[in-house]
Amino acid sequence: MTQTTLSDSRLSTFLEQQTKDSFSYNQAWLDLIAQLYGYRVIPLTTTNATGQITGFLPLCSVHSPFTGPRLVALPFSDYCPLFAADDASANDLINQAIGLAQAQGAKYLELRTGVNDVLAKRSDLVEGNLYVRWQMPLAADSDAIWANLRKPVQHQIKKSQKLGVQVRIAQNREDVAHYYRLHLQTRCKKHGMPAQPQRFFFGLWDAFAASGAMQLLLAEYQGMVIAGMILLTSGSTIRYAYGASDEDYLKLAPNNLLMWTAIKLGCTLDYKIFDLGRTACDNDGLMEFKRRWGAIKERLPYYYYPQMAGLASTSESSWKFRLLTTSWKQLPLPVAGALGGYLYKHLG
Repeated sequence: MTQTTLSDSRLSTFLEQQTKDSFSYNQAWLDLIAQLYGYRVIPLTTTNATGQITGFLPLCSVHSPFTGPRLVALPFSDYCPLFAADDASANDLINQAIGLAQAQGAKYLELRTGVNDVLAKRSDLVEGNLYVRWQMPLAADSDAIWANLRKPVQHQIKKSQKLGVQVRIAQNREDVAHYYRLHLQTRCKKHGMPAQPQRFFFGLWDAFAASGAMQLLLAEYQGMVIAGMILLTSGSTIRYAYGASDEDYLKLAPNNLLMWTAIKLGCTLDYKIFDLGRTACDNDGLMEFKRRWGAIKERLPYYYYPQMAGLASTSESSWKFRLLTTSWKQLPLPVAGALGGYLYKHLG
């Protein structure tokens, strides 16, 4: 098995050349999830005859008394492509990952690679197709994108502006707390899911805001923050990573104005792709929302060994998922926040 360290200069060179658009392989991101949740990051690599790295696959070793031991590439990341110079290197990495899972007695191995011909041909992996991802090409002139938006989307954006909603880009760390208040409400009360702890979002700010790799947009109405959106950037891509809003103000369409502001920001900063993120295939409402913006749907298969398992492999239409969300919505918000912050590391 070929393991190296994340500080290996050969790996740094390979990552700089191959993974510019992959935020999940950013060193600061790997450090954040490892330090915050206590995961061990295991970078698997392959090399050629001259010692040059030809493939890279980082795995997180997650040990939990609640959800069992497992290897995931990567927790809290929707899309983690397998980077390999050729099929031989790709198969070598997969064999290493399976061997490591067997050696550690992992309950399962989960690879969130998206479409990959090598993985699709492996008979020892199980392919899961519960998700898709949405990508929107950007242009230097946002007017061209505006012209292609559907009329109802344009109407909602104009409505929000007319009613007095304003969007600003956060400049201070203290604004993260405003966002988190909304995030907790949205995750727990609207979606019925545990929320990331507040320290995660402060960690994101501390690691990425100064460089511009994180942007926090806040929608305000009459001096109050009513919605927010976190954008993460890498290479030529700007990503819609997290969003939250106050249910009482949705009639003001703040999320539409936030989305349009993010798109214009991406155009201004010369990004080529606006990534609207992962969507469960059975979430028709969210699928239609992203489709209306002109985003292009792409398959996002995940691969498992020896069988599909874990939260990411649970359909949102299943009784287990519905039971979890219904039960979580009943919790008082302070309880849900504290409990979710404690449990989240076990869900990675």
